Amino acid sequence: MKIRVYYEDTDAGGVVYHANYLKFCERARSELFFERGLSPAIDGGHFVVSQIEASFHSPAKLGDTLIVKNSIIGIKGASLHLKQEIFKEDKKLFNLTSTLVFVTDGKPSRLKPRTKALLDELFRDQNGQEAF
Repeated sequence: MKIRVYYEDTDAGGVVYHANYLKFCERARSELFFERGLSPAIDGGHFVVSQIEASFHSPAKLGDTLIVKNSIIGIKGASLHLKQEIFKEDKKLFNLTSTLVFVTDGKPSRLKPRTKALLDELFRDQNGQEAF
């Protein structure tokens, strides 16, 4: 997903504020669903973030066009482990790994086989290989 860096995304020096990288990743993850006319709230539930590990490599700046890439690292009964990377051209600026838990009625809930298949389709890596 392409993202343009606007003034509202930056600090006083024109550098993207650290929390906005998380927002960019969230938008890119949600957009995978929206592009197909779907909602990230599926099968009567939704995903919540339970763990995040972020690495900042180089700053993005006002006016930059960024690319956010998404891929699945693994999937378990009720959770999804994702990798998201933000690039400016070929240069990696940011890396995020996160664990998302599928919840219904506020409690962790097992993913249905059809939901796992949908996630595989949405997050299939760029080489066309299955994500998990």
